[in-house]
Parts: sequence; C-alpha cells; structure tokens
Amino acid sequence: MKTRIAALLLGTALSFAAANTAFAQDKTIKIGALSDQSGLYADLGGPGSTLAAQMAVEDSGMVAKGWKIDIISGDHQNKPDIGVNVARQWFDVDKVDVIVDVPNSGVALAVSNLVKEKNGVFLDSGAGTSDLTNAQCTPNTIHWTYDTYTLAHGTGSALAKGGGDSWFFLTADYAFGAALERDTTSAVQAAGGKILGGVKHPLNTADFSSFLLQAQASKAKVIGLANAGGDTTNSIKQAAEFGIVSGGQKLAALLLFITDVHSLGLATAQGLSFTETFYWDANDQSRAFAKRFQERMKNKGMPTMVHAGVYSSLLHYFKALEALGGNPHDGAKIVAKMKELPTDDQLFGKGSIQPNGRKIHPAYLFEVKKPSESKMPWDYYKLVATIPTEEAFTPLDKSTCPLLKK
Repeated sequence: MKTRIAALLLGTALSFAAANTAFAQDKTIKIGALSDQSGLYADLGGPGSTLAAQMAVEDSGMVAKGWKIDIISGDHQNKPDIGVNVARQWFDVDKVDVIVDVPNSGVALAVSNLVKEKNGVFLDSGAGTSDLTNAQCTPNTIHWTYDTYTLAHGTGSALAKGGGDSWFFLTADYAFGAALERDTTSAVQAAGGKILGGVKHPLNTADFSSFLLQAQASKAKVIGLANAGGDTTNSIKQAAEFGIVSGGQKLAALLLFITDVHSLGLATAQGLSFTETFYWDANDQSRAFAKRFQERMKNKGMPTMVHAGVYSSLLHYFKALEALGGNPHDGAKIVAKMKELPTDDQLFGKGSIQPNGRKIHPAYLFEVKKPSESKMPWDYYKLVATIPTEEAFTPLDKSTCPLLKK
C-alpha cells in the first residue's frame, strides 16, 4: 500500500513538473487588434493601431529571444454585438491571448466582459469610459491611455475656472458620450460652473444643425462636445458655419486627436482647448517613434495617443510574460504581474497600474495653434499645462471598482 501511494505521489509530482516545464517553454503569443477599421474612428485607431502593435513586437526584441508572436486585426464597426462576436471567434478558434485598442466605449465594455469570461487579457487604449476601471472593472482589463475622468478634469475644469462657468452639451448617444458628459458635469460643477442643458445625437451624425441651434439658443458660454472622431470634426465645422464661436460662445472639444486637427485645418481648429496624454512632438523619443510610424503609414498621419497606447501597453505586457518565464495563457495571472511591475517606456515615461486596472501617467492641456504659429507639417499643439499623474485619473478612494473591496 505504501509503495502504491508513493508511486501515485511521484506520478503527481512528475505531472506537475511536466506542466510547469511546458509553461516555462511556451513562448507563443497571439494578439488581436480590434478597432474601427473604416468608420468615424478609423483614423485615430484602425490600421494605425495594428501598425503600432507590429512596432511593439519588433522593438521588444521578443522574437530574437525565441518567442513566436502573431497579430490579427478585426473591425467591430462600432457595434457591441459585432465586436463581441469577433472577440469570441478569436478566443475560441484563433486562440488569441490579448486584445488591444477597441475604440468605442460600448464595444469596449462588452468585450471586457467577454475577456473576463475567457480569462484573456484586454489592453484598451481607444475607449474613453472611466467605467472600465470603476463600476465595470475586471481582473483581466487594463485601461491604458486616457479616460473620461482625465478629459473632464483637464479641459472641463480648466475652462470652468477660466470663466466658462455655464455649459451646454452636445453628446454622442452611447456609453462614451454619457460617461464624458457625466464626468465633465461633475468637474464643471466642482469648479463653480452650471449646466444649462444638453442634447444627445446619434453616433456618426452628418447634420448637426438642429443640435447646434439648441446650443446657440442656450446662451451657454461653453458648448461641450462630448463626442469623438468624425462627430467632433463635423460638429466643429458646422459650428463655424453657424458663427457660434464668432458670436461669443466657446467650443470645448472634450476629446480631440491630432488626426481631427489635421482634418479640420488650423484655420478652423485654432484656439480649441483639449486634453491628451501623448503628443508626437513632445520630446526626442516621441518624435523618433512618430517619424518611424509616419513612414510606415506612407505619410498618412502622425500617431495618436491611441496608437501610442497600443504600442506602450504591449511592451509592458511582453515584460510581464518575460518575468513569468513564459506564457501561462492565464489572463488574470498576466494582468496581476503587469500591475506588479512599474511601467516605464519612451512614450508615456514612468508610471504604474492601479489595482483597478487603471494605468496612470501625466496628462496635458493643449491649445491648437494659430496658422501663423505652426512652423512645419503637423505642428499643431501648444502646451498650456501639465496635469500631474495624481490628478489625471480617478483617485483610488473614489473608484467604484469591486476589485478594490477585496
């Protein structure tokens, strides 16, 4: 009997050792870049995010160390059901380990829940809703680049404190718009401002005339654009046609990307205030990255903060896998290791990942230059203020993430 028990114990030990050895030797990774590939968010994410993922793989040196890394891309078409179906196919059939990008908060929240179910990893750099690391946080998701709290407490607070104490919102009618209006309302009211009203518009709206007329009639000092991408550029262009800014009201582009400014042109965009966490012309390292990115995009554009977030989040993901000694294909375990390691990369500098999955780093309040101030192509921003890391994101003691209660 003793001999039999000893044999069983030995067999169990050998099986455990074999499993650990297999894990230590598993150096395969499959990345899924899920984005809007052809719609209103394609320029800020889209093909550029897939390229940013490829650049992260190349710059990490992982392949030279024996890792096999594949990247596939998909189009969620800004529809949560399509995004979830693509992600489910990736996990069940294509054996994807990590999903990156995912602009559109409605899609991102749905994908985040699926990633938890499949125990994968979700590195979101495209969506804005702060709910990803608050009420709907999961142990498998890291929100990397920015969120609605950052935008609200950067642009919203600055304008309210600067005299813009009455607001009217034009809000995209889905999760991101609702979260951005909510967070900006809180920031404006905390600065002593008032909300005079607002109107919701469908995603990917072509005609903003009726919405802008309501905003104009409100007499609010600031019209807050709680939208993004093509909706933001269309609303700004049409506001210019209505003479809203020349009539004394100020537009607050609560989420603006370098690609939006390029589309608008400096003559239309000049003077807009907005918050970002990355600018291609910030320093030598960001300029070097941007030059390589632009060349490989065949001069179609400079990287947005979303592209920068895809690149940086994957570099940190790779560091965590190396620290683990291989890929355990256990998303919660990998994310826990990512949170444990301090972040430090050439685009966002030093930072950390909070227990709720929120990556924290400084943010920056910018203003769009006048045409006469721009010295070269894509020279669009002037820095107004740096928002310290501890102020740029939701304080942990105010986070509603269930993970913090454990």
